[in-house]
Amino acid sequence: MRIQHAEKTDVGMRRENNEDNYLVLPEQNLFAVFDGMGGYAAGEVASAIAANEVKEFFRLTAADEEATWPFKAERDRSYDENRLLTGVKLANARILEAGEEDGGAKRNMGTTAAVVHFVERNGVGAKALVAHVGDSRVYLFRDGALQRITADHSLLEEYLRLGKLTEEQAKNFPQKNIILRALGQQKVVDVDLRAIEPRAGDVFLLCSDGLSGMIADEVMQSILATTPALDAAVKKLVDAANAAGGTDNVTVVLARYQPG
Repeated sequence: MRIQHAEKTDVGMRRENNEDNYLVLPEQNLFAVFDGMGGYAAGEVASAIAANEVKEFFRLTAADEEATWPFKAERDRSYDENRLLTGVKLANARILEAGEEDGGAKRNMGTTAAVVHFVERNGVGAKALVAHVGDSRVYLFRDGALQRITADHSLLEEYLRLGKLTEEQAKNFPQKNIILRALGQQKVVDVDLRAIEPRAGDVFLLCSDGLSGMIADEVMQSILATTPALDAAVKKLVDAANAAGGTDNVTVVLARYQPG
């Protein structure tokens, strides 16, 4: 398989520092976005730890598939699914450890995670493994249409799911930024994971809420539909978020799947 990619992160129009990080590891067909949180620059520390831990775990296991993992594999999961889950869980543990250092000054730091890992083994068709924690998102752009394939772990999304809010009420919901799940908050983290069979030309869009919270999905879809070059599309997406107010850091990763 061949994965074309483009990525960009931007501090936005209102923030002084960028707490987002992304991970692009082409040799492993691995792509991720992390949106950090926590005062005194702790958010950028948490997201950087997550990006580094996932990267190093994938490099270690690529060199030695028999390497010992720090967490037990789930029996109903494939090797690649367990590998991805373990990388994210390892990032969670490392953030917790770092939070206790220096007298616990960064104890409450955390980060979201949105990860896509493309795999193809033993003659079985390609899979795009999508893992996420928090409200950073993964979208699939296919045949001119954009579809969100992750569900935010947020209070807003939970209220919508339970019917406590309508879509119209959600626009003015005062607690939009409350997330219910993140890395670095508890010893055991629940990571959502699903497998998608990619088609030639599929584009996976990973983003922090600095993008999805600023522009509508329809705007993202229009940009992708009219901008086939991924570098140009990434720039247009970030520029659109900033033009809409840029109230948060914005990070976008695009990965286009091509078989063969």
